[in-house]
Amino acid sequence: MIVTLTLNPVLHVRYDAERVELGSINRVSRVRYAAGGRGLVVARLLQKFGHDVVAAGLAGGSAGELIRNDLSRAGVATQFTPITAESRRLVRISDASAGTATSFAEPSPYITTEELGRLAADYRGLLDGATAVVLCGSLPDGLPPEIYGSLTSYAAGAGVPVVLDAGGSALQHGAARGPALVIPELADAGLEAAAGSSVVLAARGGVRALTPEGEWLAEIGPAGGAGAAGRSSGGELDRAWFRDALVAGFVPGIALAWTWPDTLRHAVALAASALPDGEADLAAYEVLLPEVTVTGPG
Repeated sequence: MIVTLTLNPVLHVRYDAERVELGSINRVSRVRYAAGGRGLVVARLLQKFGHDVVAAGLAGGSAGELIRNDLSRAGVATQFTPITAESRRLVRISDASAGTATSFAEPSPYITTEELGRLAADYRGLLDGATAVVLCGSLPDGLPPEIYGSLTSYAAGAGVPVVLDAGGSALQHGAARGPALVIPELADAGLEAAAGSSVVLAARGGVRALTPEGEWLAEIGPAGGAGAAGRSSGGELDRAWFRDALVAGFVPGIALAWTWPDTLRHAVALAASALPDGEADLAAYEVLLPEVTVTGPG
């Protein structure tokens, strides 16, 4: 079982309208709800590739319930720690006549000390039987930046490898506790060593993996096609769908102790086949997988 922990999930709400006028009542033709947040995207992708996954974290209010329902429809098991505050929403309003979209991002909920204690207890319970933990995404208000460090230490004590995908001080605290793999945000690309952990960094045409065995480079060759090559350039590590799919691609290799060449091929092919809606094109993945070239130490 793989556990993904999303501490600051978001409910994506999309309103489609023919025309939007400020200061007026606007009729909406269609409403859509979708669970969002890095860890939830990773959970969906892992489930799509046949892995046993549980999406955990913090969720509250009607938005939290809609997040659970959306994941359930996708076949993803959930075990969120309930909070009193409402989970945040990201509302996107599409104006068909103008061809534009306007978004409103709600603030993160405040997490109390009591809720943090219940999260820690729930998380420790999930570690029993877990093969890997994925810690990723931003932190809601009220949680200290040290939280990823504590959660990594709990997993290490239970013998469960951690994949850490974060940035800023939360990344620094987590990386200092020895996760199996660290994937820094692009702004934190200077992190090339993390307490014996392996680190994945962007590289032109693919990614670099700095491991205890040495440095590996994974790239997609010209036969991968222009679309795949365009999506796999170094800067793409900062694009949400590429990054989330890349994280999901590394998890099975960490959980099941694959070789680095096999892990890198799977991760890069999955990332390059990712779509902006967070889904993976399985047919494209099958085509891209043999096109990933891996070079390593020695």
